[in-house]
Amino acid sequence: MQEDNKPPSERARIRRASERAHYDAETIHTIVDAAWLCHVAFACPDVLCLPTACWRVGDQLYIHGSNGSRMMKHLASGAPACVAITHLDGLVMARSAFSHSMNFRSVVIHGHFTEVADEAKPAVLAALMEHIAPGRARDSRPPDASELKATTVLGISLHEAAAKIRNWGPKDKEDDLALPFWAGVLPMREQHLPAISEPGHEGTLPSYVQTWAASPATASA
Repeated sequence: MQEDNKPPSERARIRRASERAHYDAETIHTIVDAAWLCHVAFACPDVLCLPTACWRVGDQLYIHGSNGSRMMKHLASGAPACVAITHLDGLVMARSAFSHSMNFRSVVIHGHFTEVADEAKPAVLAALMEHIAPGRARDSRPPDASELKATTVLGISLHEAAAKIRNWGPKDKEDDLALPFWAGVLPMREQHLPAISEPGHEGTLPSYVQTWAASPATASA
């Protein structure tokens, strides 16, 4: 992955509003790590774009699914793919309808997936549990042999990735600045709500459950 702000390839280059582009590993990893879901686009032969759970380990983004999944079988063949992650942080309200926008953080990844070997699956799937909630991997039953056998885990390199960020207010045309309409940002973010225990649970709640509602959610205006 690029450590400076140069695109890793021409197809990863952000051309529209290029001032919003970021190609460094730190920015890309931060946006990816704030996501639980991504959208994977591929042609099989029809063009599809499907949502699925995602998580990062090192310089790889991982997804998983049933061995019988059309998407997993196609991607495991090494077919080209494109992955998108987006966080919506606010609605940007300009004085003119044309100049309205949105504040967001996004990453688009180009490349192809490779299948995770059987012996590496347990560690990669344990990382998914830790991504869902730190501490959850040791607070849940790990997959047994039959479950591992029935699951395909795929990884795609983050080498050919680009981030795009907008995090400022409206950019009205100069002639619109005197208009008497409100302008500004309507911020939004994901919110962690209090946990809901399944009936029959007894005992002390795990620490990650106790602190869930108080932990910071992803976002910024």
